[in-house]
Amino acid sequence: MRATVLRTQTTAAARRPGRLILTGLAILVASFVVFGTVLVQQITERTVRDNLSGTPAVTDLVIGSVDVQPPTVTDVRQVRAVPGVAEAVARVATGVSIGEGYLNLQSDPGTGPLTTVRVIEGSYPDQPGEIAITPRTAERLGLSVGTTTSGTGGELTTPAPLTVTGVVETSADAGYDAYAPDSAVIAWARLTTVERVDVRVAPGASTDAVRQRVTAAVAGQPIRSGAEVREAEAQAAAEQVGRLFILVGMFVSIAVVAAALVVTSTFRIVFAQRMRQLALLRAVGASRATLVGALTAEGALTGLVAGVVGVASALTLGYALPAILRATGHDVSSPGLPLAAAVAVVIGAVVITVLAVLAPALSAARVSPLEALRAASVTAGRRGIGVSRLVFGLLLAGGAVLAAVGTISQLPKPEQSDYDPSMPLLLLVGSGALAFFALVALGPLLVRPVLAVVGWPLRQLGPLGRMSVGGIGGTPRRAAAVSVVVALGVTLISGVVIGGASLQILTDREMALSAPSDFEVTSNGGTLPPAVVSRAEAADGALARVVPYRMVDDARLLRGADKLGDGESGYPTSDLDLAALPSTGDLDVAQGTLTDRGPGRIVLNSWVARDAGLRAGDTVTLAVATGTVDVRVAAVLPGDGPLHAGILADPGDLDRLGVPAAYTGLLADAAGAGEDGRTAGVRALRQAIGGSDGVGLAVLADERDRNDALVRTLVWVAVGLVSLTVLIAVVGVGSTTALSVVERVRESGLLRAIGLSRTGLRIMLTVESGLYGVIGAAIGLVLGIPYAWLAVETLGIEAPMTAPLLPLAGLFVVLVGLTALAGVLPARRASRVSPVVALGADN
Repeated sequence: MRATVLRTQTTAAARRPGRLILTGLAILVASFVVFGTVLVQQITERTVRDNLSGTPAVTDLVIGSVDVQPPTVTDVRQVRAVPGVAEAVARVATGVSIGEGYLNLQSDPGTGPLTTVRVIEGSYPDQPGEIAITPRTAERLGLSVGTTTSGTGGELTTPAPLTVTGVVETSADAGYDAYAPDSAVIAWARLTTVERVDVRVAPGASTDAVRQRVTAAVAGQPIRSGAEVREAEAQAAAEQVGRLFILVGMFVSIAVVAAALVVTSTFRIVFAQRMRQLALLRAVGASRATLVGALTAEGALTGLVAGVVGVASALTLGYALPAILRATGHDVSSPGLPLAAAVAVVIGAVVITVLAVLAPALSAARVSPLEALRAASVTAGRRGIGVSRLVFGLLLAGGAVLAAVGTISQLPKPEQSDYDPSMPLLLLVGSGALAFFALVALGPLLVRPVLAVVGWPLRQLGPLGRMSVGGIGGTPRRAAAVSVVVALGVTLISGVVIGGASLQILTDREMALSAPSDFEVTSNGGTLPPAVVSRAEAADGALARVVPYRMVDDARLLRGADKLGDGESGYPTSDLDLAALPSTGDLDVAQGTLTDRGPGRIVLNSWVARDAGLRAGDTVTLAVATGTVDVRVAAVLPGDGPLHAGILADPGDLDRLGVPAAYTGLLADAAGAGEDGRTAGVRALRQAIGGSDGVGLAVLADERDRNDALVRTLVWVAVGLVSLTVLIAVVGVGSTTALSVVERVRESGLLRAIGLSRTGLRIMLTVESGLYGVIGAAIGLVLGIPYAWLAVETLGIEAPMTAPLLPLAGLFVVLVGLTALAGVLPARRASRVSPVVALGADN
């Protein structure tokens, strides 16, 4: 009997491959995602290895290492004299200070197999004092072919001329890069050592023999093959990729758990549709254990098919996509053929499906033989939960609350400096996991009250709305199973959105302190020439605003019996006009208010306030070597001050202190947007600086852009990863709706028979599908917002908690739309069935 039942169930499943795929669709998608992740990691690592090595492919030997004494210039000459050496290039870089800014001068031959640059304008330098620059460097520093400037670098102590002879294209352009042959760099900067020497062996010469001769010529220097160096460089980059994919693996694991929950719900529907068949098997002698075994075997077959299809699909796309990208000019490597990983994914799909089918199989096997007498093959699903599940769910919820309370109790206190987030983060993760499993256990009890709230507007729209809400409310266990997966995805995404918004605000505040404008002009000599300020203020077309300021390095705060004393350390103090800066609105205030700043009032950063024991509203004496003035603390900033100033004072107070009127620096913003506007601003400030010695220009906007890009990248990567769970949830909604359509054929036929149109039936079923998203999104936001707040606080980064309403509302709408779309095709299928055929169907 056991073999017969097993054969009957598996044969019936195999005869309907469409139903089989639909049942295991979530596992199919999960298998695709898991194996696709393996392939993406291989593609990324191989692309990094193939394209991101800084050592040219023709390099046969590399002499020198950062861990030992670097090679000397004499070593370079000796290597070049070794028989069999076709070319030896010394790699060396030195910082160069020029009147207009800073250059990173690097050595490169400029031509030949060992070059890493390509000349696109002018000619490559060949004499000391000649350089080639990158395009962005030319724009930022106002240099062009033929321009001569002067600077110091390396061992050079007095300025020496530098002439731009060409513009070169490189793999990376930071805006301050210059190149020249190694001999020119060494001679101009008067260097005695280099970083390393790249050697190319002459054609026909033995690399081993040349290596032995080079070893004898430069005894004591480590010598590695070019392949070893390239592998080490690529491995270092690949390790970064590997660490990233550890994080990816965590989110993929969450998606797999979501897939298991969806498959569990799907099997409950499938088995409920076959209750009369199962009861007949019981009636002819099949035991419950036999039915459980047969249904589990069916689950294993479903997992096997889904896993194989998912892996094959991922493999096809994994090979096709790099080929397409290469055809469009992108250097993307193809993955390997990870057979072990493919087999592991398929086995994992089978195991997860078997585990997911156990609970539905045990429930279905309890069917009574009398169920065979039913007129239809479908039985209504249970609407409630048992006492044991209720108690277990409440215990999980209590554990989640206790873990959350424990997390809150360990949050950092104000101004705590030794905070360790490890334990609070562990408690937070534990609380989230317990809350999720409590939601799984108690979900059927939560569906009806949540549906009563979110479904109220639909019920007001008429019969279709009421039937849609009733269709969901009639199967709360099914609705809970699918909605919980949607809620998990929404919780993760809302947490990422809220955390990203909080991090963005924190970044804006930090940038308002360290980079409050696009440009900063400072003088090494202490003060700016007045002409520099006046010319900058006159550049209206290129600069939007110019804000000069004074900076005093040794101002002190005195209270009571404190006296001015020699040798006492002071605080950097500035009269920077915050009201003139557009970024002032991003500043956070720990105490007081910035609007209270004015004559006789100062603003302190947090560490100065702690050091001096001051709070907002306190009075204190501000003192420099030339005088004192009594002031009141108007506000305290939670971090550093703008431009790292400890004290912000009014310009009139600095005048009363006897501080010279000459400005020490100025801030400016570009009038135009984008790179063109920034370049125009740089050129305008270069002209304003002119030939002023010791005056330098810093492009603060570049730092701001890098930070903004990093935050945006992190947020989008995180959103993309957690969206895997949402994808599984949408697949679950689609498969659940499709199977419920089969289950409710007669109901659909009856509705059509009493006058419901095809369009009305489609709308009803589509709205039902969308309600899964409404319920899940509502629960997810209720969980996601407090957990996001806890996560931000637990990290101890002092980021403000913010809930971006528009993105969260957009998330809600998108989720509801996706789940509704998942029900469109099943709804169309249901509407096409004739009422006569539907009323006569036995499901």
